[in-house]
Amino acid sequence: MSNSLVVIPTYNEADNLPVIAQAIMLLTDPAVDLLIVDDNSPDGTGQIADNLSRQYPDRIHVMHRPGKSGLGRAYIEGFQWALSRKYEAVAQMDADLSHDPAALKGMFEAAKQSEVVLGSRYLNGVSVINWPLRRILLSRAANEYVRIVLGLSIHDITSGFRVYQTTALRRINLVTISSNGYSFQVEMTYRAILSGCTLAEHAIIFTERRSGQSKMSRGVILESAIVPWKLRLHSGQLKRLLNK
Repeated sequence: MSNSLVVIPTYNEADNLPVIAQAIMLLTDPAVDLLIVDDNSPDGTGQIADNLSRQYPDRIHVMHRPGKSGLGRAYIEGFQWALSRKYEAVAQMDADLSHDPAALKGMFEAAKQSEVVLGSRYLNGVSVINWPLRRILLSRAANEYVRIVLGLSIHDITSGFRVYQTTALRRINLVTISSNGYSFQVEMTYRAILSGCTLAEHAIIFTERRSGQSKMSRGVILESAIVPWKLRLHSGQLKRLLNK
């Protein structure tokens, strides 16, 4: 078993999963294990994940959930799976090839010095490929909104590509996390900061998904607008919880 794990949630990613899984398996510095968390995808993604696990029985693992119950819950279950084993660092990334597996080397290396490493699209200007200007502006505005509400200086707090030391995951107190959509990234980052974790940003290049459909919805956007205020209003209580 490797000391490092990559967790990838999937829902209808039959075209993308074999490509990203093979790319991760080719990594040698460091060699990493992969946990696929599938939400009973109707397009057969779960079966593809099982086939990949048989191909790499010691490195690819599969968690089947009964249905689609949100990105945040998928990551929490994946992180808890990692914590029950002896992994030292855990990465999270999308299955849609928007996150380049080649960036994992630098992010895991950075995680030797920082407990949380955020893959940042905006550390050096804008590092996004195939997004229309409207989408870039919306993403930058969302990050600025969260930065202002929570008083943070992070460039890309909504990034879904990141690495945690398992010590940080324990301090974040996963069982009490309430957000589930893309705001899950914000809550995880804020909890890491409140609990005293060291944090760094690592520049990445983000590429719009090549196949399949985005999981963004109005409900997810609404949650993303509300959660930063909930975190700010309850920051004192949350800090006490995380520093018991």
